[in-house]
Amino acid sequence: MNHDALRAFAAASQGGARLIGIDLGTKTIGLALSDLGRQIATPLETIRRVKFTPDAQRLADLCRQHAVGGLVVGLPLNMDGSEGPRVQSTRAFVRNLAPILPLPHVFFDERLSTAVVTRALIEADASRARRGELVDKLAAAYILQGCLDVMRHVADVDFNADPLND
Repeated sequence: MNHDALRAFAAASQGGARLIGIDLGTKTIGLALSDLGRQIATPLETIRRVKFTPDAQRLADLCRQHAVGGLVVGLPLNMDGSEGPRVQSTRAFVRNLAPILPLPHVFFDERLSTAVVTRALIEADASRARRGELVDKLAAAYILQGCLDVMRHVADVDFNADPLND
């Protein structure tokens, strides 16, 4: 995780505004919302993808409705950390979204987010249908919460400090 990118994102996103987490899939877009203090991520909605423009418009409407100050976008890296076609399509979606929704954004590693959420739902004995309803927005909450936790840590730690001279 690039701490400089997170610091820049935290500075660019409106302080005191909520953040929205995005789990971008090929068929759905899972969304989660932070609280105003940016401590807790809560699942918000799953958008069934139709075409880019209506999908982007729905996302923009939700951002306005909830006074969102920045986007945390799950980046679907390969397990070895390399970037594949899904990463390219995620970056393209965010690039195309910028004119419609001019908010600062940060990409956050989403590896295993869906697997973790699915496993938790199975352990909670959720039916297959119920898991299908929840998994995308819960994955978005998992991604957003991870980012919030790292941002809190980054804000508390000066990575440029020399521990031998403090």
